[in-house]
Amino acid sequence: MSNAALSLSGIERTFVQGERRLQVLRGIDLQLQRGEIVALVGSSGSGKSTMLHIAGLLERPDAGAVTIAGQECGHLNDAERTHVRRDHLGFVYQFHHLLPEFTALENVALPQRIAGRSKSEALAHAGELLRELGLADRVSHMPAQLSGGEQQRVAIARAIANNPHLLLADEPTGNLDEGTAELVFQELLGLVRNQGQAALIATHNETLAARMDRTVRLTGGRLE
Repeated sequence: MSNAALSLSGIERTFVQGERRLQVLRGIDLQLQRGEIVALVGSSGSGKSTMLHIAGLLERPDAGAVTIAGQECGHLNDAERTHVRRDHLGFVYQFHHLLPEFTALENVALPQRIAGRSKSEALAHAGELLRELGLADRVSHMPAQLSGGEQQRVAIARAIANNPHLLLADEPTGNLDEGTAELVFQELLGLVRNQGQAALIATHNETLAARMDRTVRLTGGRLE
């Protein structure tokens, strides 16, 4: 469909360990429309992270096609894949992966600078995003000076700073306590909906999954 932010078609992935072959993904088909938030659920080891890595062009499938914002990415070289990730994708992981030597504001400004935005524009937009996430008084703090929930909010702001077509999140609240996880997840959904992005969010939390637009379940290498 022309409106699809992400299309996965016939995705297969097998890992070889010695003489053992482990087929993790068996013909995955999935489309995400712009503005749609989809939960990806499945047991530990079911292949959710592998599927997200393939959707995010961090890993190549053994077979199948990945199309992002209308661009089929299978033929792209590594440099071209990097450009697609920079221009169209945002990532949030279970652990925030903030750069410890930079402030919260600088962490959010950095991907914008890499994408070509001026320093003043990048810092201004970073400040706006952090204010939306309730961090107006924490912008000059280093990551080590922030709580776990605050660090993850900064990571969310960084992921959407370039207004990507698609946000990919791998257990984004899995490292937080229940109360903080609820608050951070609510803010994540609000930001994504406000910006009209598509999001594929892997989670073990069925309660959180139920609040998204739809849920797909990865079982035995296939989506249900």
